[in-house]
Amino acid sequence: MNDVIYLTKEKRNELEKELNHLKSVGRIEMAKQIAEARAHGDLSENADYDAAKDAQALMELKISKLSATLSKSQVITAGEFPDGKVFILSNVKLKNLVSGDEVDYLLVSDAEADFLENKLSVISPIGKALMGKSKGDLVEVNLPIGVQRFEILDISK
Repeated sequence: MNDVIYLTKEKRNELEKELNHLKSVGRIEMAKQIAEARAHGDLSENADYDAAKDAQALMELKISKLSATLSKSQVITAGEFPDGKVFILSNVKLKNLVSGDEVDYLLVSDAEADFLENKLSVISPIGKALMGKSKGDLVEVNLPIGVQRFEILDISK
């Protein structure tokens, strides 16, 4: 899949920093752990060595995934999208018409989504339903807890 992964400049910098750290410091530390474990004797019955090699494989997988994400990424800014409609990087204030609760979400790419920080993926059910909508629009979303209805109270960048 060659799908573009949209990232903010901050998120791209964060991923690049993490990748560089893993490639340099992480690999050096891992090599030391493997060397120490190897020094404990017979490798066929050395649990420390096996654990260190497993940890190395996981780290290399993470490096590979980060590299793939960065190679497919494109930096975007909120200014690239028109005002008045919901797009990626829009701050959206919603009113849940079922519960009456109000919530603010920042719509982001799947790579940046963090529900605890109210960063909602544009490919989530709510994110998909909001895309292209305007202030005052009503949106109905099928969620695991049932159908939820929302009113878009505000859109900002």
